[in-house]
Amino acid sequence: ARKEAQQADVVVVNHHLFFADVALKDTGVAELLPSANTIIFDEAHQLPDTATLFFGNTVSTSQILELCRDVLAEGLAHARGIDWAKTVTVVEKAARDLRLTFPQDIVRLSLPQIAPSSDFFPALDTLKDELDGMVAVLETQAERAETLEQCRVRGVELAQQLSGWKFDPKAKVAAGEEAVFWVEAFSSSLQLHKTPLSIAPIFNNQREGTPRSWIFTSATLAVKNDFKHFSEQMGLTGEPSHTWPSPFDYGQQGLLFVPQNLPQPNSLGYTDAVIDCALPIIEAAGGRTFFLCTTLRAVKRAAERLADEFKQRGLNFPLFVQGDRGRTELLDQFRAAGNGVLIGSQSFWEGVDVRGDALSLVIIDKLPFAPPDDPVLAARIEVMEKQGKNGFMHHSLPEAIINLKQGAGRLIRDEGDRGVLMICDPRLISKPYGKRIWQSLPPFKRTRDTAEVVEFFRHLPPRAQ
Repeated sequence: ARKEAQQADVVVVNHHLFFADVALKDTGVAELLPSANTIIFDEAHQLPDTATLFFGNTVSTSQILELCRDVLAEGLAHARGIDWAKTVTVVEKAARDLRLTFPQDIVRLSLPQIAPSSDFFPALDTLKDELDGMVAVLETQAERAETLEQCRVRGVELAQQLSGWKFDPKAKVAAGEEAVFWVEAFSSSLQLHKTPLSIAPIFNNQREGTPRSWIFTSATLAVKNDFKHFSEQMGLTGEPSHTWPSPFDYGQQGLLFVPQNLPQPNSLGYTDAVIDCALPIIEAAGGRTFFLCTTLRAVKRAAERLADEFKQRGLNFPLFVQGDRGRTELLDQFRAAGNGVLIGSQSFWEGVDVRGDALSLVIIDKLPFAPPDDPVLAARIEVMEKQGKNGFMHHSLPEAIINLKQGAGRLIRDEGDRGVLMICDPRLISKPYGKRIWQSLPPFKRTRDTAEVVEFFRHLPPRAQ
């Protein structure tokens, strides 16, 4: 594939492969892709997240335990004079002890949120020491077998990643690092992340190399025709930008419906209130619905409730739930059903194309704000606020708008499509920033009246059987 790419005029890759190539070139090892004089990114709104993922650094206790298993097996096979069980056991224990410094099952904490008195810090030092000890033993035996040498290289890399965790635990952003250090605990492993605060300097580095054209395109790069949020994230300030109108007649083809009298999104029973509101609309639409949720918990609750309600009301709408099957299979079955209801979270908000009669209603349960406990987001907002900016208006709101536009974009995919976008979040109307959100959405006709929505569906052309 590499050879063919080197000879081709046009090479199509995904964002991840592009950044894998960039990361390889940075190490001076090799390159996967040929150099090009023009680079076009489609769905460019995803770039900041993909690049952040690539240029960050993650080390986990699982990787260390895996290395220990391999060292034991290879050591016993190729270098019998050493007590490998003892060498490996102390490292395994240190890795498990580090995980156990957080008693809860699922945790996401930035370093300043970890108490200075926490066992985490001494446990991390112990793990570094024990891993160094195992690497030292491997150094003496590596020449006995290629597989032992490979274990040594992995050990050195993991030790280097761990050694990067040296700094003042009280500083949210490590001095001189421009990165956020944070931990994520899962049921049996702990991940230590180092995430760059901004990818703009890294990306500018790439652009300063060979002179070439860079084109960034997406249906959702701008917030109310303003590209500032994206261009600042990518370090593209002052570059020319342009938007073109959609070929769709949104005023005729669609209706934006914001129901009345819903509770606040953080209140108990909010998802149930949304479902109560949505049921008559789903019925009027004859199924043909995407029910998009911002959390997996809401997906689960919506699936339980809708299954019960459809049964009680005798509604024969097949239900497709994210997680039951793969995304492609769910979509194929949804299209084939013609009157299905698909319940999904983030992975169905974008990159999903259902044209024609199978989809006439998109319900969004809440405005997609990032969770406030996200350590990287918290650090980015803190830095913005130190610069005198409002973190919510400069970062959280534009991100939510771009996300919401993606979800809304599932509805009208063709000049012939017609349908209703139902956004259940009352903040769209009650909050001062709500206006900025709906003004960034396609210019649908707007209503708050359920009867008007039912009437809209009544006048839709009959569904193809």
